[in-house]
Amino acid sequence: MGQDKQHYSLTSEELFHLLQTSDQGLSTEEATRRLKDVGFNEITAKEKISPLTLFLSQFHNNLILILLAAAGLIFFVWYFGEREQSDLVEAALILGIVVLITVLGFLQEWKAERAIDALKKLLAFNAKVVRNGHQKSIAVKELVPGDVVILEEGTKIPADIRLIGVANLTINEASLTGESVPATKSAEPLRTTKHLQHGDQINMSFSGTEVTNGRGTGVVVQTGNHTEMGKIAKSVAEVEEEPTPIQRRLDKIGKTIGWVVIGVAVVVFLFIVFFAAEFMGEPLLTRVIHSFIAAVSLAVAAIPEGLPAVVTISLALGTQRMLKRNVLVRRLNAVETLGSTDVICADKTGTLTKGEMTAKEIVLDSNVYEVTGTGYERTGKFHLNGRDAAPKELELILTIGLHANDADLEPDGSVLGDPTEVALLVAASKAGLTSQEKRISEIPFNSERKMMSVVVEQGKQFVVMSKGAPEILLKHCSKIQIGSKVLPLTAAKRKVLLDKTEEMSARALRTLGFAYSKTSPHEKDVEKDLIFVGLMGLIDPPRTEIAPLVTQCHASGIRVIMITGDHAATAEAVAKEIGVPGEAKTGEELDAMDAGEFEKTVGAINVYARVNPGFKMRIVEALKRNGHIVAMTGDGVNDAPALKKADIGIAMGITGTDVAKEASDMVLLDDHFASIVAAIEEGRGIYDNIRKFVNYLLSCNIGEVIVVFLGVLLFRDILLTATMLLWINVVTDGLPAIALGLDPPEQSILRASPKRFQGEIITRRLWKEMILFGVLISAGILGIFGLNVHEGQEEARATAFIAIVLLELIRLFHIRSEHKTPFFSNPWLLVAVGSSLLLQLAIVYLPVMSRVFRVAHVDALDWVYFIATGMLTWIVFQLLLPLLGSREKETVAAKPVT
Repeated sequence: MGQDKQHYSLTSEELFHLLQTSDQGLSTEEATRRLKDVGFNEITAKEKISPLTLFLSQFHNNLILILLAAAGLIFFVWYFGEREQSDLVEAALILGIVVLITVLGFLQEWKAERAIDALKKLLAFNAKVVRNGHQKSIAVKELVPGDVVILEEGTKIPADIRLIGVANLTINEASLTGESVPATKSAEPLRTTKHLQHGDQINMSFSGTEVTNGRGTGVVVQTGNHTEMGKIAKSVAEVEEEPTPIQRRLDKIGKTIGWVVIGVAVVVFLFIVFFAAEFMGEPLLTRVIHSFIAAVSLAVAAIPEGLPAVVTISLALGTQRMLKRNVLVRRLNAVETLGSTDVICADKTGTLTKGEMTAKEIVLDSNVYEVTGTGYERTGKFHLNGRDAAPKELELILTIGLHANDADLEPDGSVLGDPTEVALLVAASKAGLTSQEKRISEIPFNSERKMMSVVVEQGKQFVVMSKGAPEILLKHCSKIQIGSKVLPLTAAKRKVLLDKTEEMSARALRTLGFAYSKTSPHEKDVEKDLIFVGLMGLIDPPRTEIAPLVTQCHASGIRVIMITGDHAATAEAVAKEIGVPGEAKTGEELDAMDAGEFEKTVGAINVYARVNPGFKMRIVEALKRNGHIVAMTGDGVNDAPALKKADIGIAMGITGTDVAKEASDMVLLDDHFASIVAAIEEGRGIYDNIRKFVNYLLSCNIGEVIVVFLGVLLFRDILLTATMLLWINVVTDGLPAIALGLDPPEQSILRASPKRFQGEIITRRLWKEMILFGVLISAGILGIFGLNVHEGQEEARATAFIAIVLLELIRLFHIRSEHKTPFFSNPWLLVAVGSSLLLQLAIVYLPVMSRVFRVAHVDALDWVYFIATGMLTWIVFQLLLPLLGSREKETVAAKPVT
């Protein structure tokens, strides 16, 4: 479909003819047909790792390779030696358990990959297109050549597009051209026979670039791999997952423990070769092989090589739970930071308030009209002094609001656009007004100008219609409309209007001013000598749930800061209603402060009004320099730097621009503040769960090392064989550890201090606790082994084998009780523990399995020993725990924010 054409050289008519489309866009049927022909608009990602490759990658672990080599040695000795069946069984069992471990590792990574892939699919952005003559929002991947796309400030360009209409449109093309200054765009054809470079194609916009200002309309000419960005790098559409900070810290801990364990394993190896009673009658080669297997097995059992995989799964499962609470986590490491957040900087509009603006008052000179109806309902009336007013009286101001507007009311009742602009359309529809005039040009609204103007053609006349912040708009006005008369706008009248704006703002009304004037299509400065018409007060009431949530945050030690571009009086009124204390500071007041002064006072400011998005960066930097962990919300293109600078950047999923979403760590799918609080709760729960299973895995591994080491020293025997240690690794470090990551957050977790979640995963006190548990269970197991050693090696080993699994499974509930986690709150954990216990009992009581592991059945008296040891271990552990130091520093309740 015109793949080789130089689209920048074509006129709009030639372009429409080439792509068989029009300014009314494609029909739904034609778009569907083209989508089948050209495929989805997405850059082909790199080949996915196949399940086989992922499985084979499990064998890249050095210890697993050494264990396989050990099994190979046993086969070698069996084949060329006396061919004892026990050797063959042991080698086969080692291989079987190694395969089982790798299968579990594969399933863990595969589940994590699928969870992360599912999140990636949700990151797709939408594009505003014209289909069947109406605007609609569709998934970017559904764009096809010929689609007419509407571009707005903050939009990420979804495909290669030939522009056919622009209004002060500038695009940041640095990702393609390397040019840091945004390119000013035109819709005129570039008649040339030369091939122009990307930066010179000023009537084209390219996939992956970003609209920094203005608006535009264009026709899609290339999609997917055929775009310029797709030709340069197919990997642009991919998000490379890097190890999270927690994973890196745990990997470092694992390596440190690994070196210690390897040292212990070497000692065990040498001791078994020269002193172990069981093998003293064997040839030296046989003793060496068995010693080598025991030492390597100890290392495999003791080194927590599964920690990174379990952490990834926990984070991925946590992000899935967050998704159910309308929070899309774009980066896994954001989950780690969430729980430690102690400041939330939230936009007022749409986050703390409903985001559905409603026109409530219209002020024309001294007359104040009330507008009935709520939200986006298109039914309502106009009242003046308690009586119905004729809509004709308000036609001029409503018409300006109708035309100086980029929103859209769809026939099906849906809306597209900024809530304030939607409210203006709804107000006009209540008067029966519709847009008939043709828009000639536009000077778009942005956060710096705080006003918007359009030039429309009315019959043979051209009229500029403007709306904006009253104090800004009044600077562009020299006259005022009172009834049917146009009079000079005096200083006294300006003051009256500004005072009225203040009074309306104090009642939490967002106040807009409206003006117009006649102009010509060639006038350069259309925003001068405007005629002021009146004011309109719109309300966006706080969400009903916000006040309790703010109170909850304050009780958690989390400070809530409200940021808005609204008037200071409006900001203070809303802040007071939702429970955010303090007076509002305006952008003008912030400008008067230098960086040092602002840094000193930032701790006392909770409400910012009349601030530009650029101030958000100053706020974040000052708070971070004061040692805070900051979450910042944003939706506009100018919010992107602050979102990146914040510890947690939170973009709005409904009103947010593509640029803001890409700069963020999280996206709120419903734009609700409640979702931020829910995300913090989930983040804290995930942090606690990671701490739980790190505690569990390491404390169990420490116990195993002590048991094997002291067993060799005290009994000159191997209490737990290589196959037993590997099996323990499967039944205790596998399903139970993963299921532990599904524990729900503590009910009181939001009342805990953020400092609890800002420290290291493994604190000094936690190390003491893990070592204490390791010493206690090793003492219990050595005691049980000693009580049964006279019954024979197989029975003594069986009791030690069952005891260590039971005590390690009991350790799960030690840890959960410390975190006050209800016993039945995680049914999957109970299933996992039950399954592990049944598998362990099968080893001892099923003859075929007991022969394989070379253990005897245990009798009733042994179970008395097990129960007594478990109870005694629990009691002694609880008695000694206070001696390790208080856990209050970790769990102390937050000081309420006042």
